[in-house]
Amino acid sequence: MAPKRHFTDSKTMDEDRARIVKIIASAILLAAAFCAEKFLELKTWQLLAIYAIPYLIVGWETLREGAEALFEGEGLDEDFLMGVATLGAMAIGFLPGAEPQFLEAVAVMLFFQIGEAFEDAAQDRSRRSISALMDIRPDRALVEKTPGAAPVEMASKEVLPGETVVVRPGDRIPLDGVVIEGDSSLDTSALTGESLPRRIAEGDEAVSGCINLSSPLRIRVSRPFGESTASRILELVENAAENKGRGETFIRRFAKVYTPVVVIAAALLALIPPIFGMLAGHEPSWSVWLYRALTFLVVSCPCALVISVPLSFFAGIGGASGKGILIKGSNWLEALAKADVFVFDKTGTLTEGVFEVTAVHPERINERELLHLAAHVERASTHPIAQSLRNAYPEEADDCSISGIREVAGQGVKATVNGHEVCVGNGKMMEEAGAAWHACHKTGTIVHVAMDGEYMGHIVISDRIKADAAAAVADLKTLGASRTVMLTGDAPEVAGEVAAETGVDEWHAGLLPEGKLSHLEPVMKERSCNRAVAFVGDGINDAPVLARADIGIAMGALGSDAAIEAADVVLMDDKPSKIALAVRIARRTVRIARENTVFAIGVKMAVLLLAAAGCASMMLAVFADVGVMVLAVLNAGRAFKAGK
Repeated sequence: MAPKRHFTDSKTMDEDRARIVKIIASAILLAAAFCAEKFLELKTWQLLAIYAIPYLIVGWETLREGAEALFEGEGLDEDFLMGVATLGAMAIGFLPGAEPQFLEAVAVMLFFQIGEAFEDAAQDRSRRSISALMDIRPDRALVEKTPGAAPVEMASKEVLPGETVVVRPGDRIPLDGVVIEGDSSLDTSALTGESLPRRIAEGDEAVSGCINLSSPLRIRVSRPFGESTASRILELVENAAENKGRGETFIRRFAKVYTPVVVIAAALLALIPPIFGMLAGHEPSWSVWLYRALTFLVVSCPCALVISVPLSFFAGIGGASGKGILIKGSNWLEALAKADVFVFDKTGTLTEGVFEVTAVHPERINERELLHLAAHVERASTHPIAQSLRNAYPEEADDCSISGIREVAGQGVKATVNGHEVCVGNGKMMEEAGAAWHACHKTGTIVHVAMDGEYMGHIVISDRIKADAAAAVADLKTLGASRTVMLTGDAPEVAGEVAAETGVDEWHAGLLPEGKLSHLEPVMKERSCNRAVAFVGDGINDAPVLARADIGIAMGALGSDAAIEAADVVLMDDKPSKIALAVRIARRTVRIARENTVFAIGVKMAVLLLAAAGCASMMLAVFADVGVMVLAVLNAGRAFKAGK
């Protein structure tokens, strides 16, 4: 197995070229040595000399790495097995009455290196699918040091928060920030996998990695280079390989135990039958059993398993990242493949999370005055409902006196406005304030307003269901989801309407974050054996539930630190339909990894038995090792197209 190389290893191409040159040179010299053996009468030591040249050209690195692994205490690996097997084959020809096996020894090493080169090509393809993400993080930025002056180009990592960068049409946004001038469209496909441009204007947040399409933008930087969205995504994807799944971990442990066992078995195969033959009075056939033992070693190399299974997961993670689905490791990919219960947050997950005032029903004051009071009380809140109230009354900054703003959990907000106590919240808050409130006939979030204990009226705020929410739930059920649940802090009538329109099986409303957690617990306990519960949320207010579920999926995480930190799977856009796609990718990747495991072990066991019985040549052993590895790697490559 070739050593693991980092995505940005600059020596990779030179190493690959050098390996190809060695393979070609060794193949030519092997052909020349074969011709010399056929047409010239050469002694055994002379044959060894001419075959040793192509052998050392193509096999020196394998011999060196196998010896280093052994002396450094890393255990017996495939390099060691291949070295022992081929050197033993070279030595067989010097045993009395034995036929030289120089051609097979060199051919085995040559095919082993061809397999290694093929493996590297497959791994490089995996890296390219992920390292393409490296382009989303520009290393240079145009910085406006003084207003009106020409921007200066400098390294992105040297730009500080608060400085202004200029992004020309066609350039990538180098750092996260807020647009202070300009109106343009952004290509977010590198982050979200979607080609539809996104409009951006003054006051909007700009996320690093997006391409500015139409007009120049001036952006005030909000985070340093190392903490930008692009940097965090790259770090997440690069570290994904460290989170091994159960299948991948099993293969690693299996190989560590398996390799020493087969070396001992090969040694016993070479020694015990001849010894028993001697004890029985027969001439010991050392060369025959040594050849079988060496063939046994060639077959036993665990390359196909050790390479193809991790490569399958790596390819699946890489293919998913190209579609804007970031999976933090093969362990989470395996968990996602087993998910059959899906629990959803409502706001920002199944709905747009864009609240608008759709109706105003005043009692003792007019509509404008009712909005005026609500906007004042909610002035300090960051909740989307509070923002919608402020948007409905943009003249909120007036000469009114507002003090004592305090939030009451699960009820609403209180404040003193011009000496009057104003309560803005739900029916429970109205009851505690002594206001004679009443329900509204409209569906939506109803915000009631009371002043000094008298009911002033209510405001209806509605959210929009995402266009693909119903299709997303239907797709999950098609994939075999046994249960879909929605947990929300919204009113029951709103939750019921959203559940009915999206097709969710059950719902629970009026929940605080801890309430969502308590409702998730029985769902976790009731799940089927060897199945998983996935929670889908926005990654900001749902961090406890995301962490508690078997697998947490964050929706619309473009630029959201909380989502990237809390979730195991991050969907970079706001489309619920990506959940089903992520599940399909995970299931296909796990299926491919299992296919490789069964195929590799099955073929190797069969050929190992044939080798022990003397029915397998060393060339058949090469197929069982290199050929199986190549086929398994080809199969692993299918994970790139998972979900297509």
